[in-house]
Amino acid sequence: MTSPRMNRRTLLGLTGGGAVVLGLGGLAACSPKAPNAPTAGAMTTALDRNTVAPLVAAMTPRTLKTLSMPRLAEGLTPPTNHWFSGLVFGDKPQPVFPLPLGFGITSNGFELWLPKLVVSDKTIGGEQGPRLTLAVDGVKGAVVSAYDAASVVVQLRDSAGAGIVEVRLVQGSPTVAVKALKDATLSASAGTFTAAGSAWQATVGETVFGATGDLSVSGASVKVASGRTATFFVPPKDAGVANLASKVKPVTGTSVTYEVGSSDVTTTVRYEGGPTLVAAMPHHQSSLVSPGSSLGTYDSVYGKLTLYATDALTWRAKRWDLRTALDLSTLSSDQKGRLSKQVAEDVAASKPYPQDTYFGGKALYRDAQLMEIAKAVGANDAAKTVKDRLTTALQRWTEPKGADARGTECFVYDPTYHGMVGLQASFGSDEYNDHHFHYGYFLYAAGVLCAGDSALAEKLAPVMDLLAADIASPADTGFFPERRTFDPYASHSWASGTSPFADGNNQESSAEAVHAWAGLALWARARGNAGLEQEAVWMHSLEAQTALAYWLAPDTSAFPAFHHTIIGIGWGAKRDYATWFSADPAAVLMIQVLPASPSAGYLGAVPQDRVGASVAEAVGSGDFAKTYGDYCLLYSALAGKDAAKKALDAAPSVAGHIDDGSSMSYLLAYLMTR
Repeated sequence: MTSPRMNRRTLLGLTGGGAVVLGLGGLAACSPKAPNAPTAGAMTTALDRNTVAPLVAAMTPRTLKTLSMPRLAEGLTPPTNHWFSGLVFGDKPQPVFPLPLGFGITSNGFELWLPKLVVSDKTIGGEQGPRLTLAVDGVKGAVVSAYDAASVVVQLRDSAGAGIVEVRLVQGSPTVAVKALKDATLSASAGTFTAAGSAWQATVGETVFGATGDLSVSGASVKVASGRTATFFVPPKDAGVANLASKVKPVTGTSVTYEVGSSDVTTTVRYEGGPTLVAAMPHHQSSLVSPGSSLGTYDSVYGKLTLYATDALTWRAKRWDLRTALDLSTLSSDQKGRLSKQVAEDVAASKPYPQDTYFGGKALYRDAQLMEIAKAVGANDAAKTVKDRLTTALQRWTEPKGADARGTECFVYDPTYHGMVGLQASFGSDEYNDHHFHYGYFLYAAGVLCAGDSALAEKLAPVMDLLAADIASPADTGFFPERRTFDPYASHSWASGTSPFADGNNQESSAEAVHAWAGLALWARARGNAGLEQEAVWMHSLEAQTALAYWLAPDTSAFPAFHHTIIGIGWGAKRDYATWFSADPAAVLMIQVLPASPSAGYLGAVPQDRVGASVAEAVGSGDFAKTYGDYCLLYSALAGKDAAKKALDAAPSVAGHIDDGSSMSYLLAYLMTR
């Protein structure tokens, strides 16, 4: 897009048959993960530690920006772009949201709550509800001491740095497990625990909290003996602590498996130590496999969460085609002639490539699509010109030691925070913001350029493979975290590197996230890396599923005060009709559409009437000749054949408003193929 998003993840401040991923063996296993232990299936992707190590060694090492990271145990790979990153980074810990709960670290313990829905015209918010605040005797600090696919362990420590208790938060579970490393006493600041069948309960405001496990209770005091575990939980309304207590088990770790089929992908998030209480999100619920009987529901900003007693959530998502180019084979000779003329003009008018990773990557992707269009319509001179330019640029970007010679168009390896960073940062990429957005463009462009050219792929691979590892390493190799941005339970990515927000992490551009995994798949295909391609197909399918469910076509019927057809930014604790960079309604739609690549078939799954309503909201009277109007026009074509014809007729009107990651050639080609 053309408008700046300067540090867009840090501007708003505090507002209210695929790979198997193994989890941590138990709550006691909270020592740092062995960085050189690949997860099962990881070797098939050729991004294991032994492969990555020499590639990293060949890079220029440099840390561009110092990030405050005071709450991470020694030996752990920094968890940027996670739902819990706010626990680790920043001078003070931020609240996090392992749905359905909210959780925060206090100066001497922790607190949990059930978020309270507060909905307005532009925001579906989850404010902090009544809190169960527990002080732990002797606690003076906290660190994240372990994490896995869907859980994180916070170790509360004394003034000498010795652990007192370990607190495990689990995505999808209304439980918080507390394991005592020595005899521990927890004191509630509000509420008194009383017997509730075999368990205990305390009421704070309108919220009932339960406690069960190996604990002894006296009023507001809870004692847990060394080596024992107590579990706190919040039942759904009307479910009752006593009724659910027998179904509460402390989760000891989580893992994720997936299978890629011909038409869909299947994902399983497993909760070790269960069966226990686990809540399914709406996108899980729509295709949930054998969940058992519902135990009730929770209200959340993402819709109803349905509670089960289970040790796994398994659901399906549609698999979408991944393509290097639009299929122009059915175009008429007149249409091809029009495109041939246009692509020659676009190639001739191309400006020098930008030198940062966002706009630079977009320009490379744009040229890759121009090259494919030129080839398809017989514009051979234009095709050769743009291919030569693209090849030269990608070879320059992928010089491992490029940063030793220049200050732009190159990457460095950051040994402090364990990732690849473009030397000219943009939008906070040196804080690990938006890496999947940026690198998805590079990977897509390289995947297109190198399709059928293994020799060129091999030349680009030393750096391009590291970009792939930065955003999608299938295992924690010690050089990169496991799948830096991608959250299997939520089934989408998180864009902020350090998440310095009271509403959790966030993601704005669902479309660029889907595009990232398409680019990863095409690069893996060009490399002949079948395992990595399958992983990318899996992530692409899930990201598309949630882009539809929570951004482009959300069910907002439970939020009648919210008056919009799409969501602009999804957070852990709220959803906004907004963007980081513009208040223009066209921007809210555009950022959920760009770059509308040949692999974005999921956009066509939005109901046609919903497409029309979103476009009407974005451009009002239908004047597309404005900033962001080109992608709104492109999207309007998905409302049906008549809409596509009208869009094609209107295309010349947006000639002065084409996004820098697109071209008039691509817009015409896209509209002609609807």
